[in-house]
Amino acid sequence: MKKEFEKKQLVKKSENFSQWYIDVILKSGLADYAPVKGCQVIKPYGYGLWENIQRVLDEKFKEKGIKNAYFPLFIPEKFLKREKEHIKGFSPELAVVTIGGGEELKEKLVVRPTSETIIYEMYAKWIKSWRDLPLLINQWCNVVRWEMRPRLFLRTTEFLWQEAHTVHQTEEEALEMVKWALENYVNVYQDFFAIDGISGQKSESEKFPGAKTTQTFEILMPDGKALQGCTSHDLGQNFAQAFNLKFLDKDGKEKMPYQTCFGLSTRCLGALIMVHGDDQGLILPPKLAPIQIVIIPILPAQNLIQKAKELKNVLKEFRVEIDFTKEHSIGWKFNEWEIKGVPLRIELGQKELKEKKATLARRDTGQKISISLESLENEVKEILEAIQKNLLERSRKFLKENTKDVSDYRDFKEIMKKEKGFIKAFWCQNPKCEAKIKEETKATVRVLPFDAPEEKGKCIYCQETAEKKWIFGQAY
Repeated sequence: MKKEFEKKQLVKKSENFSQWYIDVILKSGLADYAPVKGCQVIKPYGYGLWENIQRVLDEKFKEKGIKNAYFPLFIPEKFLKREKEHIKGFSPELAVVTIGGGEELKEKLVVRPTSETIIYEMYAKWIKSWRDLPLLINQWCNVVRWEMRPRLFLRTTEFLWQEAHTVHQTEEEALEMVKWALENYVNVYQDFFAIDGISGQKSESEKFPGAKTTQTFEILMPDGKALQGCTSHDLGQNFAQAFNLKFLDKDGKEKMPYQTCFGLSTRCLGALIMVHGDDQGLILPPKLAPIQIVIIPILPAQNLIQKAKELKNVLKEFRVEIDFTKEHSIGWKFNEWEIKGVPLRIELGQKELKEKKATLARRDTGQKISISLESLENEVKEILEAIQKNLLERSRKFLKENTKDVSDYRDFKEIMKKEKGFIKAFWCQNPKCEAKIKEETKATVRVLPFDAPEEKGKCIYCQETAEKKWIFGQAY
């Protein structure tokens, strides 16, 4: 039994963060490596997380009037070439089909890296009048971007996401949608993922290829690196021009509409794992956890098994599982469910049964609490809410403590060489300074915070006049 127990031991998060991350994913059963290099298999436990995220977002999209549809996986290569910045931005990552049905294709097909081009080709057919606007469509799908340095969830050749594409009569309507989308993502990250970050606008070099502007939510990981949590793009009329997308307005004049797109991918699961996990494995926020509560009878006695079933019925508003397995020791079971990050464990032994109590163990703090079975339902609800709140407070505290205001480039370089984290610094917005900073420190301009005040200062690199402080960081 000792040998079996040791199989689930993890590398310490503080000692080897990269290996810890892989260990947690594999040993918790979230995903596994696929036979195709750069791809992954998302296992039921990991897909359960993604389903909960889908459910939350899908509900919010539909409340906004956004409807789901599905567009083809294969895109004619000529479509991508219509928008110069778009094809230039994606060219190195494209997977291209040249043979079909045993014959060489007359026209190459690109495996979907993103769907703007094929979607807007269809929109040009569907939109004729102002009455057809706004057109608000989302799709849940897979995309392929050939990845040179794959890493489970964070960077895989194929990944899952949602991509919404909206078309509007006016620029004001489009900008309102861009703003709504980003705020919606931020709320989901804070309320469901229990993760805080910094929202704002991307620099010109970091924006989406073909967009006028890109907004994002940047999250700081425990190893001091940044992860882009989502994106919302103002496409202006760029793709409308490329795809001859026009409509007849109320005034009888033909006009071009304004477009947006926004998306969130399975990369968010990487953030969830890294931000909350510890040396024992995952720690999942209750609102997203596939299993919120696990009940473990201490012995395989019939009366304990029966009581466990009764408790599961009492707690039917929650996602509950009972561990009936007889092959493993109690220690192994505790270890297993800790690795899986289940927020709350209920231990049920003969002692608890006699005293009409249950022992509850919080995954976030390790605290054990003895609760009367009569008050279990209300107590469990309060504890899960407390766990959710505690995880968000931890995330906010970490973000605050690891975001530094820096004015000296020597300090900037030293921080990026050692502890990393977010650096708030003046930048003149000259792309040459941006490129040099990246070359010398591996740090990129992550975002201009929405709440960044107008102020006078000197660029962290060239010392020329700058008016706002941007957030820098080394990114995944």
